[in-house]
Amino acid sequence: MRIDVLTIFPGILEGPLRESLLGRAIEAGLVEVRVHDLRDHTEDRHRQVDDESFGGGPGMVMKPEPVFAAAEAVGGSPRAILLSPAGRRLDQALARELAAEAHLLLIAGRYEGVDERVALGLPAEEISIGDYVLSGGELPALVLIEAITRLVPGVVGREGSLERESFEEGMLDHPHYTRPAEFRGMEVPETLRSGNHAAIEEWRRAAAEEKTRRNRPDLLGD
Repeated sequence: MRIDVLTIFPGILEGPLRESLLGRAIEAGLVEVRVHDLRDHTEDRHRQVDDESFGGGPGMVMKPEPVFAAAEAVGGSPRAILLSPAGRRLDQALARELAAEAHLLLIAGRYEGVDERVALGLPAEEISIGDYVLSGGELPALVLIEAITRLVPGVVGREGSLERESFEEGMLDHPHYTRPAEFRGMEVPETLRSGNHAAIEEWRRAAAEEKTRRNRPDLLGD
C-alpha cells in the first residue's frame, strides 16, 4: 500500500511516521508513506497557498492550484481523500474499505477550508474523524493512516487480535486485565483466572455487550 499526504506542515507528520507499528511497517516496506509540502507546488515567490474567500467572511481559504499541481506530481490513480469535518465520518468499516486500496492520496486542509473545486475537480471525497473541528487536517490524516495501515497484512503481529477489537462485531471490545491479580482492592474477575476457555469466552462476550450498552448504546440499535 502507498499513501501520499499533501500538507503545508510536513513536520507534524514526520515524527509519528517513524514510531511504533507504523514506523516498523514503513521500514519493513509493508506500507509506503510519502509526505509532500504543498508550498513546493506554488508559483509565486511568497509560496502562497491561501487567499481571501469569495463572498467575504472570516479566515482564508486554501487555493486549488497547489493542491492540483501536487496531486498531478504524485501521479498514478490514487483514491483522493480530503480530511474535513464536513465529510463522511470515519468508522471501522470505512477503514477496512480504504485498507483494500493500493494507493491513497490524503489532503490535509488548513485555514477556513479548502477551495470546493478540490473536492469537485480531483475529485476528492471528504472524510471526517469526528464531529469536532481541529486547526488542520494533519492529525486527522495520521489517525486515518493508523486506522488503515494496521489492517494491512503483516503490520500487526498477531492478526487474530484484530478480530476481537472494538467495532469488529458491532460492539466495543471486552475489558482487559493483566498481572497483578489484585491491585488496590480491585481483583481480576475469577472467570478470567479459571483456565476454562469456554467460560472465559462467554464472560468476554457478555462484558463486551455490557460495556457497549453503557458507553455506546447506539451501536446496539433497538
